[in-house]
Amino acid sequence: MANRKISPGGAINGVVELPGDKSISHRYAIISALAEGRSEISNYASAADCRSTLDCLRRLGIEIETKDHAVHITGKGLHGLQEPRKPLDAENSGSTMRMLSGVLAGQSFRSIITGDDSLRRRPMRRVIEPLRQMGAEIRGSERDCAPLEIRGGNLRAIDYTPPTPSAQVKSAILFAGLYADGVTTVHESVCTRDHTELALREFGATIEGSRGTVRIHPRPKLTARQLVVPGDLSGGVFLMAAALILPDSSLMLHNVGLNPTRGRVLDFLISIGAKIHIPNLTSRDGELVGDVSVTHAPLEGGEISGAQVAEMIDELPMLAALGPFTEKGIEIHDAQELRVKESDRIATLAAGLTAMGATVEEFPDGLFVAGREGLAGREQRESRTSGKSTAAPSAANKPEGPANRPGGAVQKLRGATVDPHGDHRIAMALATAALGAEGKTTIRDAECVSVSFPEFFDTMDRLRGQP
Repeated sequence: MANRKISPGGAINGVVELPGDKSISHRYAIISALAEGRSEISNYASAADCRSTLDCLRRLGIEIETKDHAVHITGKGLHGLQEPRKPLDAENSGSTMRMLSGVLAGQSFRSIITGDDSLRRRPMRRVIEPLRQMGAEIRGSERDCAPLEIRGGNLRAIDYTPPTPSAQVKSAILFAGLYADGVTTVHESVCTRDHTELALREFGATIEGSRGTVRIHPRPKLTARQLVVPGDLSGGVFLMAAALILPDSSLMLHNVGLNPTRGRVLDFLISIGAKIHIPNLTSRDGELVGDVSVTHAPLEGGEISGAQVAEMIDELPMLAALGPFTEKGIEIHDAQELRVKESDRIATLAAGLTAMGATVEEFPDGLFVAGREGLAGREQRESRTSGKSTAAPSAANKPEGPANRPGGAVQKLRGATVDPHGDHRIAMALATAALGAEGKTTIRDAECVSVSFPEFFDTMDRLRGQP
């Protein structure tokens, strides 16, 4: 895989039309396959993960054509999928595996769904358990990881509360609920993204519920639709972070998805001093869409914990990378989920930022990335409570020099060679931090960004006026 060198400095200026939202693209494709008729999805995500969903649907007998910058999917109804001749390959996409498992649980045939080495290490019990309760037969590895063998059939409705808030798990249950014998209910302690509910409603399903509870009625007639996927905010936030880091920057994200369950990151950035404005806001296909402008501004820093974590789980790597450019730093807790993503995002972030000279403390459930005031300022503001881990970074990960001493001056980030361990969001986070470093930074295996934002580096170069 190719490495990428990042030169620091410059400014981020311009208007960006972001590629389609990953989360919404997955859902539109899956529901289009279960609908009756030919759906057209414009601005379908360019991400490799979303291509994996299309490839799996093709192996299930769905006709899919891409032309004129749109994906055309001819749905066959709830019971029109065909038994695949070969295992379905979700590659690196946990969204594909978890959500399609819900659909496969309702089919009358046997299927196997697998993925790459990274995906086969990620936990699937959280999906397996509720689907088994609904009556599906599912077998995974000894650790309940992929590959998953699913024998579907007649499913029963359940009333379920996921132990860990997860939009993917909720979606898998709702998709299985399409095939159940009654109304299926999912309760959430933290409201996760609701793209599945909105999309199902757009296609004709009966979805009910209030905050924290959603109910789906079984066996609806889903009808094909013409849909436009909004721009992906989760990818756009890395460009926003670059604009916040580099002086004299002014960036506009055009037609970006601003679903309230996804927009918490904007609220947090504003709360720490970011200059963000949303001049236009409208509703399209059930989703809020608008423009987001951001200009360079000094940032105070802050803490993320509790319900905020589930609401900003994909944006946490970006926020950690902003830490050295804030006054007080960024502290993250209650984010154990980051350890079972495409990489152990806590450890990988800590190692990468430390290699660049940042002062980082790693906890079992998160990390603290010091800002300009360093550790001393943090300790003066508050002593750690007994409920927080104080695990120190290993000696191998500690930066050299005064930044490693309590109360020492924080070093300015320096260019380094960093390894995102094949994780697209870590690669983008470290590349963003590199813009504010002294000297060039090399991102190993930089092509991993294609999982979610293949155009990321070219877009960042264009906005900085780079050839």
